Amino acid sequence: MNILETQNIGKIFHQPTEFEVLKHISFEVKKGEFLSMIGKSGSGKSTLLYILSTMDTDYSGSLLIENQLVTGLTLDQLAEIRNQKIGFVFQFHYLLPEFTCLQNVMIPALKLGQYTTPEIEERAYQKLEILGIKEQALKPASKLSGGQQQRVAIARALINDPLIIMGDEPTGNLDSKNTAVVFEIFQELTHNYGQTIIAVTHDDEFARKSDRIIEMKDGCIIS
Repeated sequence: MNILETQNIGKIFHQPTEFEVLKHISFEVKKGEFLSMIGKSGSGKSTLLYILSTMDTDYSGSLLIENQLVTGLTLDQLAEIRNQKIGFVFQFHYLLPEFTCLQNVMIPALKLGQYTTPEIEERAYQKLEILGIKEQALKPASKLSGGQQQRVAIARALINDPLIIMGDEPTGNLDSKNTAVVFEIFQELTHNYGQTIIAVTHDDEFARKSDRIIEMKDGCIIS
């Protein structure tokens, strides 16, 4: 089953001069697939990720999520799709340092408002347990190591049980040991929980171990 599909996606930057950053991008992502997107800086991979995430709407072609055409929807409709169906993990964890790990993980679910606060708290504990950091739940986020903070960020991305986790250089700030831990977590999420993951990375080893690689160059998919 295809979770995400692009049809002939294109994008042009108009400043400072007109530049075609994405050209005729078409591919499909299946449920439970761990996909890495690689390519040199300027290849278009991060631009493409922002289109896939529905945060960038200024493009040509079509984007479908769960066989629903999302191209052309209103900003409010797209925000709802993001809240329900997409979890984000960035290079920097973006945790609120004065909040506990538990509170940080709960934020997207409180915003979505589909569960009571006690239910959300229980779900947050479950996600922290999957990530192996349940015992850190009540610590302020600022007291954790970089690797632990990134694991809390992954738990936060999981809280609404998204269809897809999108990672923008999710191991970019981590040492090799913590990169390996995060990769193992991603692999477990796809293989054991059927989670779909799309990650942009500069780390060739991380990409090589994922299920599939899309390599980009000059705005095109080359492999």
